[in-house]
Amino acid sequence: MKVNTLLKEFLKHGTLFFMVFAFAKANKVQAQSIHDSHSSQESIIACQSKARVLQNSIAKGATTTSGNYDMKYARLELNVDPSVASISGTVTSHFTAVTDLNQIIMDLASNINVSAVTQRGFPLSYTHNASDELVISFPTTQLAGVLDSISVSYSGNPIASGFGSFAQTTHAGVPIIWTLSEPYGAKAWWPCKQDLNDKIDRVEVAITSPAGNTAISNGLLLSETTVAQGKRFFWRHDYPIPAYLVAIAVTNYAKYTDVVGAGATALNIDNYVYPENLASAQAQTAVTVPIMQFFENTFGAYPFRNEKYGHAQFGWGGGMEHTTISFMGNFSRGLIAHELAHQWFGNKVTCGSWQDIWLNESFATYLTGMTVEHLDGQVAFKNWRESVTSNATSSTSGSVYVPAQDTLSVGRVFSGRLSYNKGAMVLHMLRRKLGDAVFTSSLQNYLNDPAFSYDYAKTADFQNFMELQTGVPLAEFFNDWIYGEGNPSYDVRYQQLNPTTLRIQVFQQQSHPSVSFFEGDLPLRFTNVSGQVQDVIVPVDFDGHITDITVPFVVSQVTVDPDTHLLSTNNSSTLSVESAFAKANFTIYPNPATTRFTIQTQLQVERVTIYDLQGRLMQQFTATASDLTFPAPQKAGLYLLTVETENGVYNERLLVK
Repeated sequence: MKVNTLLKEFLKHGTLFFMVFAFAKANKVQAQSIHDSHSSQESIIACQSKARVLQNSIAKGATTTSGNYDMKYARLELNVDPSVASISGTVTSHFTAVTDLNQIIMDLASNINVSAVTQRGFPLSYTHNASDELVISFPTTQLAGVLDSISVSYSGNPIASGFGSFAQTTHAGVPIIWTLSEPYGAKAWWPCKQDLNDKIDRVEVAITSPAGNTAISNGLLLSETTVAQGKRFFWRHDYPIPAYLVAIAVTNYAKYTDVVGAGATALNIDNYVYPENLASAQAQTAVTVPIMQFFENTFGAYPFRNEKYGHAQFGWGGGMEHTTISFMGNFSRGLIAHELAHQWFGNKVTCGSWQDIWLNESFATYLTGMTVEHLDGQVAFKNWRESVTSNATSSTSGSVYVPAQDTLSVGRVFSGRLSYNKGAMVLHMLRRKLGDAVFTSSLQNYLNDPAFSYDYAKTADFQNFMELQTGVPLAEFFNDWIYGEGNPSYDVRYQQLNPTTLRIQVFQQQSHPSVSFFEGDLPLRFTNVSGQVQDVIVPVDFDGHITDITVPFVVSQVTVDPDTHLLSTNNSSTLSVESAFAKANFTIYPNPATTRFTIQTQLQVERVTIYDLQGRLMQQFTATASDLTFPAPQKAGLYLLTVETENGVYNERLLVK
């Protein structure tokens, strides 16, 4: 979705065009429908969560009545001095009414002073209440579908609210002002509509600041001019954007550019860093180029290629994925990958509610893991999965999907364990369930689908889309892993039925009662005493599931999920204690044996066979009713004893000294 033709003409010709258009089209234009539709992972998440948890004090969210107008364009004209913790300016918002209305409500923190609200130069009446609502009344009814605008002039100290949405900090003694608005903080520093039901088609940000500073925002820098107050930086972003991704940062930045590609397809990665960190930053950000190339090859072109990508240092240890310009507290490879991944998952397609935050954060986390796989190989990727799984299973409860009652808890919404790590491993399991090619192509199509591209998506949207793309039913998978809580633990019991057949019985314990059973494929690894290995996948649909598997050797060990492809914990495997010998009242003595051993049983024994642990036949005897004593193998060691009886074949181990 780009700026439509109407808006372009409006921006070109201004108020005169608007007045003509309003009278000519007021009763003809239909309302637009609203689509409802290398550092450690833990440190990345901790830093991000730290910045956002500070916003709990404003977690009242946005208004519930802002769905009656559709944002088209916002122009922020701001005055910012990094040495002063305040902001002033005028924000002009262009919108169409979704229904006929007499007032609109914008989100703006109550501690901000509003000096004027105008409509095409004419003053409007308004109230600014303690619920952070700027209620603006119109003198006449705004008709559905008619494009109009309002301008709000304001000033204040957003930092007084006590959260990180608008912060004044320092670096090497030099002041900096920066913003971080996710999830509910945009209203702290500019009048906006911060619901997740609308994106602004175009944003322009003009920042005036004292000389010596550089002011950063989204999109392209169109002009940098000298004014009486210092310098004025004019940025424009021509892609749809939610309010929480609009950002500014102002300090004495040094700039350098990394470039992806060459010629007509070259893409600039503009880096704005503290002068004292210039050399180290240049060395670290160079890895953005191969990561960008990997993401583009895997998920499609960088979504904002007509503009730029870039980094700007700011005052937190983590990062924030503002569209086209990620704010960075450090330049670790993991953080670079995470914030860049958000440009596809979170910025191009944005979660449709804070319950669905995993559609942003789990994807960015998993793409960070895929970067490890791509750049470092499978061993490093396995280590990454082990770390993520360890954290995700460190508590026995919690769903990836955020319960409605928890959306005002910023700490819960941005839970590193659930919204980042658990969801990332769920995506890894979905990738294995669908296969690499289908998983990748389906995500490419999801990102490009007109229903979601540069718009919003919810969990149900993503599930339905993936089912239609792949033909694979995913309701059980999503119910267990996204909406359900906890994780499984597997207890695998095995018996060697004969030298080439192993019987597997799988039991599962769930860590939380919300899931009765986690259905799916269980990876197992069989090993013999010589170190031979066979990997298999066992479908497990119910507790106690039994499967017979052909194995070309006698198994000495079974390992559950050896490469950590499942979100599980405390798995175990044992030689079955429910031995048929015990049930049949078998007794083998002596065991350990020396030269001979005896089988005592009331069953009719027909044949006795002895194998070594490589499955080689050592001895075989036809039994008689009167004599069940047999010679033991001459070589000391552990052997598999197979006894064929009237009731079937039983196996036991015989130790020879």
